[in-house]
Amino acid sequence: MTGKRNEAAKATAEDSRKYKAPALEKGLDILELLATSSEPMTTSQMAARLGRSVSELFRMVLALEYRGYITPAEDGRDGYALSNKLFALGIARAPTKTLLETALPIMSALSREIGQSCHLAVPSGDQIVVVGRIENPGDLGFSVRIGYRRPLIKAASGKVLFGFQAPDVQSVMLKALAGEDESELETFISSAEQARKAGYVRTPSDFIDGVTDLSTPVIGYRGALAALTVPHVVYHPEPCSVDRALEGLREAAQKISSLLTEQSH
Repeated sequence: MTGKRNEAAKATAEDSRKYKAPALEKGLDILELLATSSEPMTTSQMAARLGRSVSELFRMVLALEYRGYITPAEDGRDGYALSNKLFALGIARAPTKTLLETALPIMSALSREIGQSCHLAVPSGDQIVVVGRIENPGDLGFSVRIGYRRPLIKAASGKVLFGFQAPDVQSVMLKALAGEDESELETFISSAEQARKAGYVRTPSDFIDGVTDLSTPVIGYRGALAALTVPHVVYHPEPCSVDRALEGLREAAQKISSLLTEQSH
C-alpha cells in the first residue's frame, strides 16, 4: 500500500506542475539513465528501461550525440555512453574550480617528491568521481583517469569521503547507499570510522596486485571536501617507501586544506 501511495503522490505532483518540457525531460532521462549504467546502452535498451518507444528517443539520442553529451561506445560495442562534457561543465563551477586550482600545484609537487601518481576525488551520489590527477613523473606509472567513477563503498577514497563528515552529512550519504548489500555497507561504515580515527586509509588495492591505496581527506568547514589519493606502486628500485609516501600525502592534503580555509575568509 505504501508503494501505491508514493506512486499516487508522485503522479499528483507531476500533474500539478505548471510548466512541462517533454522533450527536455526525455533528454534528461537519457542522461540520468546512462549515468547509472556501467555499460553502454542501445537506443532500444534505453527505451525499454524508460518505458518509452524507440521512435520517441531516436532523435533525442542523435541530438545528444551531436552536442557531445553522449558518445558511441568504444571497442566496437553497440550503444552509447556518457561523454565527459557534463563532467567538464560541473568542474567549471566555482567551488570545484577553486579546489582544483589550489590542489593541482601541490599535487604536482607531491608526485615529483614521491615518484608516484596521485588523484583527487569528490562524492557524487553513491559514487566517487575523480576530478583531478597528476601523472607519475617517471617513464612508467599507474594513474586513474579524470572522470573515473567507482561505488563509494568500494573505493579507498570513499571511506575517507564518508568517514570525515559530520553525522548529518553521513545520514544523507547513507540514504544514497540504501540499496547496497547490508553486510558490505556495515563493513564500509566500520572501515570509514577506522579511517577517521587514523586520519587516513592505507589498504592493498582490491583489484590491482602490487598497489597500495593511500588516501587522506582535504578538509573544509564541515568535513571532507575531497579525498587525495596515491595508488602506491611497487617499483624496483623503489623511489619512495609506502610510509614516506603516506607522510607526504598527508602533508599535501593538510596544505590544500589550509589554503582553501584561508581563501574562504
